[in-house]
Amino acid sequence: MSIKVIVELKAAPGKREELKGVLQSLLADLGPALKERGAIDSAFYEAVDDPDTLVEIAEWESAAARESVMSDPAAAEAMAPLLALLAEPFRATVVQPL
Repeated sequence: MSIKVIVELKAAPGKREELKGVLQSLLADLGPALKERGAIDSAFYEAVDDPDTLVEIAEWESAAARESVMSDPAAAEAMAPLLALLAEPFRATVVQPL
């Protein structure tokens, strides 16, 4: 059963545009490899009431596929520039259909 992951990313003050750029680069660079490992689709949004909060809604083939990618040291290394632009740790919520 596929899952969706809702990730909230709060940009550090003055870093919103840089965060958007890093997100777009990561998706362009890693997108094909992630699809091979179980990623289905991903889209980014901004919170209407807080434009410094960016939201990714991603679909994965399974929770195990996502966990495999997230626990890979290469993924942590690739995400380091993104994490440096955040005001606080990102929040990820994994959901599945009822």
